[in-house]
Amino acid sequence: MSTILFELGCEELPPKSLKPLRDALQASVTEQLHAAEITFDSIKSFAAPRRLAIQIQGISDKQPDRTEQKRGPAIKAAFDADGNPTRAAMGFAKGLGIEASELITINTDKGDYVGFEQTISGQATTELLPAIFQTALDNLPIAKRMRSGASRNEFVRPVQWAVLMQDGTVINATIQGHETGSQTRGHRFHSPDYHNIAHANDYEQLLDGLKVVADFDKRQMLIKNQVKALADEVNSDAIVPQELLDEVTALVDFPIALRASFEPRFLQVPQEALISTMQADQKYFCLTDKAGKLQPYFIFITNIESKDPNQIIEGNEKVVRPRLADAEFFFLQDQKQPLFALTESLKTRVFQDKLGTIWEKSERIAKLAAFIATLMQQQGHDINVDDTVRAGILSKADLASSLVGEYPELQGIAGTYYARLNDEPEAVAASLEEQYLPKFSGDVLPQTPIGICLALADRLDTLVGIFAIDQAPTGSKDPFSLRRSAIGILRILIEKQLPINLVALVEQAIKGYSDAEGSKIAKMGDTFTQVMAFLNSRYRAMYTEQGVSVDTIQAVQAINPHMPLDFDQRIRAVQAFSTLSQASMLADSNKRVANILAKSEVSVADTVDETLLSEPAEQNLYANVKQAQTRVQPLLEQADYTQVLQTLASLDEPLTQFFDNVMVNSDDAALKNNRLALLKQVRALFLTVADISELQL
Repeated sequence: MSTILFELGCEELPPKSLKPLRDALQASVTEQLHAAEITFDSIKSFAAPRRLAIQIQGISDKQPDRTEQKRGPAIKAAFDADGNPTRAAMGFAKGLGIEASELITINTDKGDYVGFEQTISGQATTELLPAIFQTALDNLPIAKRMRSGASRNEFVRPVQWAVLMQDGTVINATIQGHETGSQTRGHRFHSPDYHNIAHANDYEQLLDGLKVVADFDKRQMLIKNQVKALADEVNSDAIVPQELLDEVTALVDFPIALRASFEPRFLQVPQEALISTMQADQKYFCLTDKAGKLQPYFIFITNIESKDPNQIIEGNEKVVRPRLADAEFFFLQDQKQPLFALTESLKTRVFQDKLGTIWEKSERIAKLAAFIATLMQQQGHDINVDDTVRAGILSKADLASSLVGEYPELQGIAGTYYARLNDEPEAVAASLEEQYLPKFSGDVLPQTPIGICLALADRLDTLVGIFAIDQAPTGSKDPFSLRRSAIGILRILIEKQLPINLVALVEQAIKGYSDAEGSKIAKMGDTFTQVMAFLNSRYRAMYTEQGVSVDTIQAVQAINPHMPLDFDQRIRAVQAFSTLSQASMLADSNKRVANILAKSEVSVADTVDETLLSEPAEQNLYANVKQAQTRVQPLLEQADYTQVLQTLASLDEPLTQFFDNVMVNSDDAALKNNRLALLKQVRALFLTVADISELQL
């Protein structure tokens, strides 16, 4: 057993790609080693700005020997009556380079055959590794490869050196056009020269001494600890998004965190704008107080151990000041006119060529949001319809602001700031930011009633409009993020416990595209059908992500509920039902009932004639069905679907007895039709919740 070290040294690798490259390299090497049956104790990957490396410990010296069996013709064809090999046997032996006398008999289920077993020696690990590492490099997820100088070898960045060692010995090979050796390089400034690696086990420790923390995760933890320590010194919390942390980790070999500050006057600017520019442009970690309010500090990571850190701090403060001043300028510039005045320019800004301007969209949002607000009022929610209309009109105003023009990610957020400065009602101001929630899967939902109305109205208006002009998502293409919007609509209605029918919402959204001159939607019926189908199709994506089985979703979709909250309640009920001991039998019985009714050549009656119930099993089933109908009715009125299915579970035994003892397809037409009517009532009871026959239990 020995240790293998592979390192590829490059010019600075793309920081956003470094971690994925590291993970892909290790995964590919591991997979190839397993495929080659090369065992090892552990494998560790390293990634720093100028290197990717793999260290494999306890690796076997060679592949295991294996026995390979070759099977030839059947015994009957291989030997004649006298036991002499035939031409078939001799030809088979010749092809293997052996004598016919060396052939053996192979016994199989299909008869006996002649054959030959040979032992194939495994290759040495050192012979296989160069190809394994080169293949792994070739398979890395690199969007665009480049060549260096006259070299024909391509990689994400120019390669400068390659190391491949077994313990203290170099494995001679050519990888990415470079002869492998045992020399690596340290920190670009602190230790730029080549240094010899005495043993593969020394790699990480050697680089530590050369001011390179080669372990990506270790380097990241150093950054997190230093940032926290500096934040604690000023009683603050650092904002450390994982994506930014990964990028910063990929930018430095030897991380040293420093804290700097900026003028407190900039804190009058929306803190989201300041945070955005410091994170995106400068890769800084911003600090907030315990309440989440931005503080006049930031932390940055330097790659140099400076003798005078203050110079670096002052340099970063000097660089960030103009960026913060720009944000301040845009913010003050926008305040020269009220937020409502910005809506004027929306009248010439196009939302979509065939769907009109952003101002027209704002008007549609206002009308649809008011409709939703009225429904919520009727359900007991405290919401002002006039304020909802006002919020709808202002919903897209900040798109015309200078601040959003410079920082597009602040749409909605800027509107909320400006609305508060204009003394708009707080309910209106808060909703302008909330209209864009949820922004991604798992994101928070709008909290205020008006925010909920705007969020629903905006998404529904876009869905209806885009489907109306035949630009629905196809394959992986979804330029208007309609799939995300649809799931957002469903989540809001379900998680905010809003018993609102999708049919009413989609119909109202379609009406919003009509005015005195007519409708922008040519085929209203087709648009309605397509939008409803699209929304219903999103249930599967949403619930499978939550771990709900596909057959459970299909069972509820089969009865096509139009209210998302109701759909969710049915899903939970079916999930609970699936855990019952009777569930499997009842699912099978429902399948059987559905098949029998589907094959009926006559229209099945809705009522059962009790006088025709001649068999005890059918009389018992009928009595249980009548009892279940009585017990289920109040439960359905309360939408207590879980208890409905719990109640219907009692039909398990009567149904089983019915199928065991009653001939449904009786020769007597009256008996047959009456029994079909009884089964129809059984089926109808279960369909009040879901189609249980869809379950695969």
